[in-house]
Amino acid sequence: MHRIVADTNVLVSSLIKRGRPHELLLRIGGIDIRLISSNALMAELISVLVEERIAKYVAKSDVERFLRYVGRRTTLVRIRSRFKAVRDDPKDDVVLNTAYSGEAEYIVSGDKHLMPLREFKGIGIVTVSDMLDLLEKI
Repeated sequence: MHRIVADTNVLVSSLIKRGRPHELLLRIGGIDIRLISSNALMAELISVLVEERIAKYVAKSDVERFLRYVGRRTTLVRIRSRFKAVRDDPKDDVVLNTAYSGEAEYIVSGDKHLMPLREFKGIGIVTVSDMLDLLEKI
């Protein structure tokens, strides 16, 4: 089973638009992929999804349904590492530490601070399109 961390920006985009991030989330539901997350990342996701700016795009009931969908496909891990690798935005370190602690193979993100790393401790950092291309080969 493949293990990936989907950054908050990817998950939010998958809910509010029907583009590539949405396609990725639907694909994860049907293949041998497990989302990896942590309490910190889930708290961040929830805090973003309850913001007023998100309510313009989706109803509260859709947010609740989305969180149930994601929850069924997610393994929560305890963050055991404390790497500080993202100098320009230390908040992004939680994504790296979640992936490392959860033994993820990939981080899927569009974050301008994570993408230049391309790889962290053997974990690939890829775009949504890159991940969809990789999934085509599974």
